[in-house]
Amino acid sequence: MPELPAVTVVVLAYGPEPDLPACIASALASTGVRVTVVLVDNGCTNPELDTCAQDERVRLLRPAVNLGYASGCNVGAAATADPTLVFLNSDCRVEPDAVLALVTALQAPDAGLATASVRLAADPALLNSAGNPVHFLGFSWAGRCGEPTRSPELPADAASVSGACFAVRRELWEELEGFEDEYFAYHEDVDLSLRCWLAGRTVRYVPAAVALHDYAFSRHAQKMYLLERNRLITWLTVLERRTLLLLAPALLAFELATALLAARQGWLRHKVRAWWWLLRRVGWLRARRRRVATQRRRPDRVLGEVLTAVLRPGGSGLSPAVALADLPLTAYWKAVRRCL
Repeated sequence: MPELPAVTVVVLAYGPEPDLPACIASALASTGVRVTVVLVDNGCTNPELDTCAQDERVRLLRPAVNLGYASGCNVGAAATADPTLVFLNSDCRVEPDAVLALVTALQAPDAGLATASVRLAADPALLNSAGNPVHFLGFSWAGRCGEPTRSPELPADAASVSGACFAVRRELWEELEGFEDEYFAYHEDVDLSLRCWLAGRTVRYVPAAVALHDYAFSRHAQKMYLLERNRLITWLTVLERRTLLLLAPALLAFELATALLAARQGWLRHKVRAWWWLLRRVGWLRARRRRVATQRRRPDRVLGEVLTAVLRPGGSGLSPAVALADLPLTAYWKAVRRCL
C-alpha cells in the first residue's frame, strides 16, 4: 500500500483563540494524507492550547516574543521537512478531504500555490474567498466574498491565495524564501503570490478544498498602517523599474487620495508613519529588490493577465467612492499593459 503524502499544517495562535481546538482537530482529521500540525504560540491565552499539543502529531513552538503572522509562519514551516506545507488560520476549519485536494492540485508541473474554497463558517453556502484579486495599484480583497458557492466549479487561476488556507510545495517555499519577515501581518499572501507568478509558477483556486472561516472584516488604525506599508513594500520591491515608472502617476494620485481618506477616517498619522518607515529603510528596500530579482523567471508582462483594474472597496478598506475611478483606471491599465 503506497505511503500517504506527508503534509505540515502550520497554525498560529494569538490571544483568546476560541476556535483553535476545532481548527487543530479538523486538520488532524484530514483524509488521504499524513498530517503534522506545527502550532506556533505567538501569545495564546486559551488554556486549551496545551491540550491541543498533547496529540503526538502536534508540535508546539513557543517563541520568546510574538513573531507576527509572516515570521511565525516561517518559523513553523522550518520545523519539519515535509514536502508540502499548508497554512491554516486558527479560526478556520478544513473539511476532511480539503488538504488532499490542495496537495493534488500542486502535482501539476507549473503549480506554485493552491488556495482553498474558503467559506463563511456562519453560512457555508456563501464564499469568504475564491482566491483573492489584486489591483494594479496593490490593493487586494477577499475574492467573491458573500457570493453563493457554485456547484460544480472547476479550478481556476487566481491572482493571490487567501492566507486563511493555502498550500505550497516546500521546494518553492524555500526558493521564494517564504514570507517577508518585515511584513509582520497583512499583505504577505499577495507578496508571495506575485513572486510565485514571476517565478514562472501559477496560483490556483481549488474549489474541492473546502475550509470554513469564522470571518469578520475589521478595520483599525494599526491594520491600515500595516496594509498600506506592506502594499508599498511589495510594489517597490517586486515590480520592475519600468513598470513602476509606468504606474507612477496613478500610484501617486492614489497615495494622495488614500491620505485624504485616512484623514477623514482618523488614521492619517498611521499613513504618514507608513511613508516614514519606507523613507528610513531605502537601503533595505534596495536590498530586497535585488534579492527578489534573483527569484524572477518572467517579466512583469505576466502580471498583465493577473492583476485587475476594478476596485472592490468593501473588502479593501477603501471608500465606496473609489468605484467611480474604475473606468479611467481600466483605460490606464490597458495602456500600461501594452507597454509591459
